[in-house]
Amino acid sequence: VQLVESGGGLVQPGGSLRLSCVASGFTFSRVGMSWYRQAPGKERELVAIINSGGVTTVLADSVKGRFTISRDTVKNTVYLQMNNLKPEDTAVYWCYALSGYWGQGTQVTVSS
Repeated sequence: VQLVESGGGLVQPGGSLRLSCVASGFTFSRVGMSWYRQAPGKERELVAIINSGGVTTVLADSVKGRFTISRDTVKNTVYLQMNNLKPEDTAVYWCYALSGYWGQGTQVTVSS
């Protein structure tokens, strides 16, 4: 099983980034997917979940209205679209398959 994230980087406040997580080694279409993050000095927290069918999503209150989670079953990819980024969004972001697999993480830094 592999989950490979990409799309992180440095962005100014108010900017946007789209994280991608390409999955392999399991039946992607049958597994719910999620994104977690961990900021310096804080515990890892759940950011967003999407069910296996891509119909139901849940977002943390801190990102509602700014972030969107989606998935493409053809590409075996889950996305996290992040808009209007704030300095407090700075963290390492991980993709997590609800079957129990983690990606390697990607750094997102929001700073002017």
